[in-house]
Amino acid sequence: MDGQQVRVLVVDDDALVRRAVRLTCETEGYTVQEAERASEALARLEVFHPDIVVLDVVLPDLSGFDVCREIRRAGHRMPVIILSAKHDEIDVVLGLEIGADDYIAKPFRARELLARIGAQLRRAKELRGDDKPADGRLVFRDLVIDTAERRVTRSDHDIVLTHTEFDLLSYLASNAGKVLSRERILSAVWGYEHPIETRVIDVHVRNLRRKIEPDPAQPRHILAVPGIGYRFAGLRR
Repeated sequence: MDGQQVRVLVVDDDALVRRAVRLTCETEGYTVQEAERASEALARLEVFHPDIVVLDVVLPDLSGFDVCREIRRAGHRMPVIILSAKHDEIDVVLGLEIGADDYIAKPFRARELLARIGAQLRRAKELRGDDKPADGRLVFRDLVIDTAERRVTRSDHDIVLTHTEFDLLSYLASNAGKVLSRERILSAVWGYEHPIETRVIDVHVRNLRRKIEPDPAQPRHILAVPGIGYRFAGLRR
């Protein structure tokens, strides 16, 4: 995606933070608009049509979590990156569960923010592609992952996943039996060119286990490999 065509909506009640994000994005040629309040942000969605949203949690009217919920409820599929000083694990989990694609703690580093924005834009572009060949289905007992239709079922019941959850599950399942490091997963699923310290993978894995495993406390598919990453277990049929 050409930098001049990328529209970034920055939502934060702190003018200094908005300015810092704007200047960082403008170094890549992105077009940036700012919003101080949740109501302003939601109104700009319909006029500005951003390609990506960088969203704070603490806002004067609604929370950033509420904004993210409204974005997804309205059917908008652009990536949402939460940028917040609230970075306890419960906040990260909540943000990702309601539909955010990534979560960055303040204070942020410009290079890291650009790397994550770029990765999310590349993923969004790939998801929009209609010319991608059908990859077929990955079947593990009663778990079926249809990579062409981006649909997951267990025992013939649909499992609702976010875009990122599906990409992560598809990547793990496509490499069933292999031990995959966190760095490799970050590169393949999030598109990061350089390893970045993040709990995002672990949070998404926890969410996936709750959705696809019969007993999340004793997973039979997504297994942790201490000190390395994860391995997807199960025989395909």
